[in-house]
Amino acid sequence: MRALLIKIFLQFLALFPLRTIHSFATLLGRTMAKRPQLRLNQVTRTNIGLCFPQLSNEAQEALIKASLIETCKTFSELGALWLWRVDKVLGLVREVSGELCLQQALERGKGVLLLTPHLGAWELAALYASSRYKLTGLYRPPKLLGLETIIRNARERAGGQLVATDQSGIRALYQALRRGQIAGILPDQVPNEASSGVFAPFFGIAAYTMVLVSRFARKSGATVIFTYAERLPQGRGYHLHFFPASKDIVANDTEIAVAALNKGVEQCVKACPEQYQWSYKRFKRRPKGEASVYE
Repeated sequence: MRALLIKIFLQFLALFPLRTIHSFATLLGRTMAKRPQLRLNQVTRTNIGLCFPQLSNEAQEALIKASLIETCKTFSELGALWLWRVDKVLGLVREVSGELCLQQALERGKGVLLLTPHLGAWELAALYASSRYKLTGLYRPPKLLGLETIIRNARERAGGQLVATDQSGIRALYQALRRGQIAGILPDQVPNEASSGVFAPFFGIAAYTMVLVSRFARKSGATVIFTYAERLPQGRGYHLHFFPASKDIVANDTEIAVAALNKGVEQCVKACPEQYQWSYKRFKRRPKGEASVYE
């Protein structure tokens, strides 16, 4: 029943232009910012406090408010990004920067690991890439099984292929790289298994981070590239960015490689920090002996 209601709501949102959707989300975000008891608000506040201790109280409050507004935009625009025609969605891309590095990397024939953090409209970044190149993307199936069909249809409708986060999905990513194609990964998700990550600094805070990217890159020889879709103000559309990762991301020392991965995510976030998903419990897994930061 819950999945059905979400589908209906997404279909409703898809009826409106992006400017209207974002205006509604702005009003909702401002309302949420006035309700500190909301869990979404609390997590956002905790993460921003941890990652930006150098900011004054006033600057932190401004970032928290802006972040909640952008979080509302992230969810409200899904109706458009998932249900509109592909050409209509791609028409929202107003500018693309750095794509040449992706094209040159593909010409090497070793494949590309395309990393899309939870920043801006990451759904659009993946859709754009899959509309222009062969892309196999790793994803976690939704907890609400009733949403899986709509999510798969949305993300695969431009030609991309989704594979689940299991051994068969990992093999499919390796195969895509061997074919000289793109393997897409969201690099800032907390790994589920204790053996799948290590702790590395993220804005100076120990964050349990996946080792999958560095292992893939070392084994395949693929080029690692970051991408994100910056949300433009007043519903004007999006600006896509691409840039190569640091060479340290393939270091034999796993801690150095994973730290380089987080530095790359930080570089993306610093460009438009309010658009990062600060409502996600990025620091939910703590080093042994450390208490939860979300209690």
